Amino acid sequence: MSHIFPKRSNSLPFQIVLFLVVLGGTVTAAVTYYCTPKYLRVGYTPVQPVPFDHSLHAGQIGLDCRYCHSNVDQSGFANLPTSQTCMNCHKQVKPQSPLLAVVRASFDSGEPVPWVQVHKAPDYVYFNHAIHVNRGVSCVECHGRIDQMTVVTHDQSLSMKFCLDCHRKPAEFIRAPQDVYRLASSRLAEQGRTAEAGLFIKQAKVMPPQSCSGCHR
Repeated sequence: MSHIFPKRSNSLPFQIVLFLVVLGGTVTAAVTYYCTPKYLRVGYTPVQPVPFDHSLHAGQIGLDCRYCHSNVDQSGFANLPTSQTCMNCHKQVKPQSPLLAVVRASFDSGEPVPWVQVHKAPDYVYFNHAIHVNRGVSCVECHGRIDQMTVVTHDQSLSMKFCLDCHRKPAEFIRAPQDVYRLASSRLAEQGRTAEAGLFIKQAKVMPPQSCSGCHR
């Protein structure tokens, strides 16, 4: 006994393929658009164990970034401040403030303050802080105006495109060495000092890699 299928069933394979293509394209577009650092990271503002106000310390008081992140110009990693660093000031300034309870406990016990890291490069990305800040790249380029933030927020995407934009045209992004830690300063190019930027690049041997092996080691 033969089975007779309606004629419209002949187009069913084509319809299935078309549906899968449209679905695949939609998923790919959604992932490409939304599953990027711009959407997954920018705006990340975790609650810290100690309410450290950068706009007060780095902004109003004017503490240099290197006071707390003391190895940033010598090491590949920007170290987080120890409780000893905090207590250098807070033994005299508001020493009994309840907001500093975690810091005092850390200082007494030797256990580190459990800071929540805001900026973190993926394991497959190599990034050296010292190389960048010693070659005119200011903290503000990657971290934004930290000196205006009450709570640190992930400000830039730090995506591969973000990095390559600077690596391809470093003269447009670098600052004078004395301005690297002055977050309100301007880039040399913004000041019309392009010749000085070019000279600095030559003297400091600024040669940012653009190959895969430069950042993926």
